[in-house]
Amino acid sequence: MFEQHNEEKKVEYLELVYDLIFVYLIGRNSSLISHVKDGFVRPELFGTYILCTLIIIQIWSYTTFYINRYGSNDRAEAVCIFINMYLLYYMADGTRVEWHRYFYRYNGAWALILVNITCLYLYKLRKTPEDAPWEAVQIKGTIFQLLIQIGILLISLPVYAMTGITLSPVAMIFGIVSTFFLAKINNLVAVDFAHLTERAMLYVVFTFGEMIIAISAYFQGGFGFRTIYFSVMAFLIVVGLFLSYGLMYDKLVNREMRTSGSGYMLIHVFLIFSLSNITIALEFMREPEVDILPKTVFMICSLMLYYIALLLTERYGKQRMKLTRKCFLILIAVFGGFTIFMMLFRQQMYINIALTVIFVFVIFGYLYCFWRDAIQEG
Repeated sequence: MFEQHNEEKKVEYLELVYDLIFVYLIGRNSSLISHVKDGFVRPELFGTYILCTLIIIQIWSYTTFYINRYGSNDRAEAVCIFINMYLLYYMADGTRVEWHRYFYRYNGAWALILVNITCLYLYKLRKTPEDAPWEAVQIKGTIFQLLIQIGILLISLPVYAMTGITLSPVAMIFGIVSTFFLAKINNLVAVDFAHLTERAMLYVVFTFGEMIIAISAYFQGGFGFRTIYFSVMAFLIVVGLFLSYGLMYDKLVNREMRTSGSGYMLIHVFLIFSLSNITIALEFMREPEVDILPKTVFMICSLMLYYIALLLTERYGKQRMKLTRKCFLILIAVFGGFTIFMMLFRQQMYINIALTVIFVFVIFGYLYCFWRDAIQEG
């Protein structure tokens, strides 16, 4: 049974500033795989990039859920958020290719951020009204989840010193897996879904901004046909992806839904992660030192993850706007054709990037027509 909210929560200025720090961190994470060796990124660096990106998005999710459910925009919360913003800079500084030299700084800051978030929940637990026992249960469940992650991180420091083995992935994976086990507890307190969707949307928009900044690298080396062609095509890809997300957010999502929001946020974890990958894939497209096959496969897989995550938001959509089985089959067929053509023309980057532009706008056009017709029929 969900607790009812009396009025819609508004996104505060402090939340927006906080989100900008995470966009900066995603840019730092992307720098991990900007170093190419033997035609592609070293596997250990790619693994570190995936881990660091998911860690950052997970930290953001914890804070967002707290503010959404229990935030009151008071001084104690503001102090905790500012402290976390500063600690995030330590994590950003430790996000380097030679990550092992910054292991203690990165993991120590991560643990302190989780301690800080735990303090927020303890602060709220003390003020929980007696007539809302479900809030206390949900808060205690979250505190338990956070304390285990903190314990894993603190243990990882001496373990790494003695053995060189890092337990950081265990802490991150536990955070994701435990979310499923705590689903019933989290369902006790509904989120303000309108506020949650707006926060997620703003983070996605900031990530798109990071993509636009990244493709400015296409202008290095002066202006010529190749520079103009690839920069225009890359920009159009970003526009097409952005339009599809904007269409989903504006037309599909039912912001009045009563939900715990956990699934929606998990979908956005992978949505934001896929956008980071697409940004890197666009940078790889213009790099001759990156082998053609791996960068083509990387682009295809990144786009596939993006659209899977985008379409999974349908479970949070208005009933009349939901896609039919026929629509899914058509979209799968379009993606299959795109994959085949990308592989056939993988040696021709001029054609490859043009195919990507066509693909993202075909998907946008199909979704736009479907949801336009659904609105007219409704």
